[in-house]
Amino acid sequence: MNRIQLPNMIKKVCTNCVMDDSDPEIEFDDSGVCNHCKQATILLQQKPYSLPLPEKEREWELLVNKIKERGKGNKYDCLIGLSGGVDSTYVAYLVKKAGLRPLAVHLDNGWNSELSVINIENICRTLDIELFTKVLDWEEFKGLQMAFLKASTPDSEVPTDHAIFATLFELAAKFNIRYILTGINIATESILPRTWSYGHWDWKYIRSINRIFGQKRLSGFPHYSLGKLIYNLKIRKIQWISILNYVEFNKKEAKDLIQKELNWRDYGGKHHESIYTKFFQTYILPKKFGIDKRKAHLSALICSGQISRAEAIEELKNPISIDIEAKNEREYLTKKFGISDSEFEDIMKASPKTFHDYPNNWNLIERINRFRKRKK
Repeated sequence: MNRIQLPNMIKKVCTNCVMDDSDPEIEFDDSGVCNHCKQATILLQQKPYSLPLPEKEREWELLVNKIKERGKGNKYDCLIGLSGGVDSTYVAYLVKKAGLRPLAVHLDNGWNSELSVINIENICRTLDIELFTKVLDWEEFKGLQMAFLKASTPDSEVPTDHAIFATLFELAAKFNIRYILTGINIATESILPRTWSYGHWDWKYIRSINRIFGQKRLSGFPHYSLGKLIYNLKIRKIQWISILNYVEFNKKEAKDLIQKELNWRDYGGKHHESIYTKFFQTYILPKKFGIDKRKAHLSALICSGQISRAEAIEELKNPISIDIEAKNEREYLTKKFGISDSEFEDIMKASPKTFHDYPNNWNLIERINRFRKRKK
């Protein structure tokens, strides 16, 4: 297997965004611009995101009408994932404003913050949206999360995303729903190194980590194979639609709106609605892997013109976490996992690895993607 040596210190920073060689696969051209900026530029040119606002609005109206027509006779005409974060909350707002009949789906993996529970309740009550909550078997999921921590990769949150995707597929089949509307978007998420977060769609990778480091089989964990993924997308024709690409999505403006209209309260960071996510991104990633995920988030905003590079640099001067919070959260995490502080310290000291070090479907997925591009 290919092994990547993760850098211990930053040596080079992109001249256009704030990504640096904490991503071991980053590449720079002669002007110092990184490959992530170039990939973001390609994404930003894709439709419907690249269309002028009036055309975007027409495309959104056409899509809404198509979803309504397809959903006639059904209790729901679309599914939305609802984490309680900015993006998914704004999706819920737009969907109801458009007159659609969504079923909101939330995955409870045992790490919801108290504030996230309050936000989700407010969102569904205010917008009159029915909520389905999938509660994971905690002992099973705890074992899987511990397996990822022991595997020493920086993508420990992949199992949660995989489970929510699997749950959405399952409910789409149950209620005969064709459309899954998501908050994934180009404006704020065009940049994320694969070595920082890989495997959301790769059951082979997740299963291999559990087989090597886990304590029990994943008998009840929501999942799907690559074959089942293709079946859902190509045979059942379920469509994943990033609806925030159909609007002028500005993160700050969206946050202001949902605070005003839905009584939504801020968590203080991207994906911090989860206690585990907050600790992982503000403690484990920077301390063990030298990764500050804010760099990817801010770089995406730079590329979409929502902030300047100078503003991003200024933001990165702020400490990534508060020591007293990190200490309390570390104690909470070790207690919830049922491990000692010394066991956790052993995990933190283990040599960093990436998904390349374990069995996965990356090469197969890449071949499929290349084939699809040739067919277009």
